[in-house]
Amino acid sequence: MTIRNDWTKEEISEIYNTPLMELIYKAATVHREHQDTAEVQVCTLLSIKTGGCSEDCAYCPQAARYNTGVDVQALMKKEEVLAYAERAKNAGSTRFCMGAAWREVRDNRDFDRVIDMVKGVNELGMEVCCTLGMLTEDQAKKLHDAGLYSYNHNVDTSAEHYHDIITTRTYEDRLNTLDNVRKAGISVCSGGIIGLGEKHEDRIGMLHTLSTLPEHPGSVPINALVRVKGTPLQDNPKIEIWDMVRMIATARIIMPRSMVRLSAGRTEMSLSEQALCFMAGANSIFTGEKLLTTPNPGFDEDMAMFQLFGLKPREAFKEEKELV
Repeated sequence: MTIRNDWTKEEISEIYNTPLMELIYKAATVHREHQDTAEVQVCTLLSIKTGGCSEDCAYCPQAARYNTGVDVQALMKKEEVLAYAERAKNAGSTRFCMGAAWREVRDNRDFDRVIDMVKGVNELGMEVCCTLGMLTEDQAKKLHDAGLYSYNHNVDTSAEHYHDIITTRTYEDRLNTLDNVRKAGISVCSGGIIGLGEKHEDRIGMLHTLSTLPEHPGSVPINALVRVKGTPLQDNPKIEIWDMVRMIATARIIMPRSMVRLSAGRTEMSLSEQALCFMAGANSIFTGEKLLTTPNPGFDEDMAMFQLFGLKPREAFKEEKELV
């Protein structure tokens, strides 16, 4: 199957609406053509600066305007971050992502400290990822020069549904940041969330946005909404596993070389449900007790799952090693 960046919404809709068992089979076939299906990228996400964000993302417990019980915490010390990264590496993680509850990166002392953190984690031999909000091309270049491997900036949903979820920044702002990341030579990590009250057409629209970027994202996180008390979406219904499987399978078919990450929401999934997601083409997870501020399966639990399913962690920098 050739890599395409010219998918139409109609083509993606046809794939998305394929009968589920047939869709899983097609996605699994594409997965085998382009990836080692026994490998799963193991990532760990740490909130290095928590809470107090000025954005109004309706799903986020870190937005200052919502009363979610998340305490504001200042930027962590480099030594604390590196110690956490070392523990994650020893537990089996190969990618370490640092998240800061910022609207945008500012050229100040805190950004300089993050640059030092990136350098330190890179020296551990891990793929370093950051999610820091919007950033300029120059800031992206500084992160690249420090050793940043990937930058996460989700589009969250479709352009049409976006304003119902976020009003403090535009969809175009998101795409501009992805463009700056790509120009700096950093791998793009971008996906979205289902369960925001969107329609199926919005899910298809989000996948269309991602699959028609100049280059497919290196990583595509598919998140199920974690319903946090105090946020506007706290009473949204739980996402059915079939919706996650359908999204993962469609993403796998239209972006064959991307790492499709079974991301937020795994604590509410059984082992059988997670197995379906891997069968449908997921080949990346976050492991560790927290995803920024929400619960997540721990290292031991995930390694036991890998053993049961016959999966193994994907080594760091594998794509670059294959090109040598």
